Amino acid sequence: MASVKRLRALLADTSKIVVCPGVYDGLTARIALNAGFECLYMTGAGTTMSRLGMPDLGIATLNDMRDNAGMIASLDRKIPLIADADTGYGGALMVGRTTEQYIQAGVAALHLEDQVVNKRCGHLKNKELVDEDVFLTRIRAAVNARAQAEGDIVIIARTDALQSLGFDAAVSRLKAAVAIGADVAFLEGFTSKEEGRRVCQELSPTPVLLNMVAGGVTPNFTVQEAQDFGFRIIIFPAFALGPVYQTVAKAAKYLKENGDLPKSDAESAAEFSPKALFTVVGLRESMEFDVAAGGKMYSNGV
Repeated sequence: MASVKRLRALLADTSKIVVCPGVYDGLTARIALNAGFECLYMTGAGTTMSRLGMPDLGIATLNDMRDNAGMIASLDRKIPLIADADTGYGGALMVGRTTEQYIQAGVAALHLEDQVVNKRCGHLKNKELVDEDVFLTRIRAAVNARAQAEGDIVIIARTDALQSLGFDAAVSRLKAAVAIGADVAFLEGFTSKEEGRRVCQELSPTPVLLNMVAGGVTPNFTVQEAQDFGFRIIIFPAFALGPVYQTVAKAAKYLKENGDLPKSDAESAAEFSPKALFTVVGLRESMEFDVAAGGKMYSNGV
């Protein structure tokens, strides 16, 4: 529960904003941890792409998401992980089970949305919503499951209602969710900075999360702008997805056309040696642990 307490403490400090790079596997999580971020975000789209090789269309299951979130959360139990939980993967019983499973996996916060179970990325068109009563049933199920569990988790209520129902209806859904126990509000897909300012004002003092999707429908905010507008959490889901796609696609094209990998200078080659990459994901710590336990395999290094 240390990470949940840490996240609640960060949210209680109104002078700061929680900045979360979007990660989707062990390597991207380690890179973000090594950079010194105080909180991570597990992107559902990235999890679906990396684990299943498929688009974010409600295809990933609870098991897919929980297992990935649990692995990422285990890398550093002190650092909070906020994880996408989509629609909760079913009715009230399944939402309750999802909440319990995320708590057991060491996740510090999850967000639940009001799309139908066959959902789609919040920055795509023609999203379908459930009735407000169904959405609130999901939130209530998560709140009740948290109360029964031997643990804690921050519950983030997300609505995708802005696109089809308008700003007032979307904010009304979020206010209702907060009234029954959600800790943080998340208005997805707003299209102007003024709407961002308004949602923070309307929901104050409840913390509001900003989803900063590169190339999405929401205008770009820097971290400082987001804080100035009143947001308390900002997530960058495509933090790793974009650079990985661009770099690997370029390398794949070069290899296909030239039968070799792109040449790099000596400094870059050393940076990407097997040992250097293993160090990113804990080589040194693993060796030290083995030696401390009396192991001999790594006493002379690798």
